[in-house]
Amino acid sequence: MEYKDYYKTLGVDRNADQETIKKAFRKLARQYHPDANKGDKKAEEKFKEINEAYEVLSDPEKRKLYDRMGTSYREYQRAGGNPRDYDWSQWANSGDFPFGFGQGARRVYEQDIDLGEFIRQIFSGGQTVSQPRDFQQGVEITLEEAYHGTTRLVQTPGQPDIEVKIPPGVKTGSRVRVRGHGGKNARGQAGDLYLVIEVKPHPTYERKDDDLYRDMPVDAFTAMLGGEAQVDTLAGPIAVKVPPGTSSGKLIRVRGRGMPKLNKPGEYGDLYLRVSVTVPTDLTDAEREQLAKIARRRAGR
Repeated sequence: MEYKDYYKTLGVDRNADQETIKKAFRKLARQYHPDANKGDKKAEEKFKEINEAYEVLSDPEKRKLYDRMGTSYREYQRAGGNPRDYDWSQWANSGDFPFGFGQGARRVYEQDIDLGEFIRQIFSGGQTVSQPRDFQQGVEITLEEAYHGTTRLVQTPGQPDIEVKIPPGVKTGSRVRVRGHGGKNARGQAGDLYLVIEVKPHPTYERKDDDLYRDMPVDAFTAMLGGEAQVDTLAGPIAVKVPPGTSSGKLIRVRGRGMPKLNKPGEYGDLYLRVSVTVPTDLTDAEREQLAKIARRRAGR
């Protein structure tokens, strides 16, 4: 049974934090994704290896067990032991892990399968038939698509393309589950596919959970006297009341004009408009004189 170095597979240090592991996985998943390598069997196998490595290293408990097995294995190799003679079953039969495997793991050992398969056996309770594997794919969408919902045509190794609905309200890190489109085990049972969403930055809006923030230009006279300002939202243009004496930087809250809340139909976050006061540059001479008189009167108070 050969040792698989999942850290090497993802190209990260053994002390890498979860965010570093996630970024490495997304980068490699995009590089070796079947959509970008149609008909390339090597890329397809690499894609499977990347998913397998991430499946273990992204889970703190699985990663802890994997690290302990790997440390013991490397010490065995440095001592001159033959890699094929290493007894992986000691981990399943030790009292260090709260799984209660019995003899199942020793049967796995006798089958002489790879470490990735062995780990899947351990976490499935030592069964001789592995559990179906879940796959993950990164998907980039725009903020508009996150607001309205969208679809993506997705390809997984050995399966036909499928159209997947991405619901309104998803955010970066959201996972959309597609049942039955993961890896298959020896019995033909399929795991699930998870689309890991990444919402691209928007040039106008800043998102904080379900709330949105954006700048709203307001002319100086409306800011001083009060009135209405027109502003575009992801649901269309609206008129916003501007109180008299509004200064630049003031936030005006518009309820229910933020992002839809995921899996909560009809519920929305809020929109916060950051006022940016604009000064007119095309005043006539008469207007300048009137403003100058007002300024002199106020200065003489």
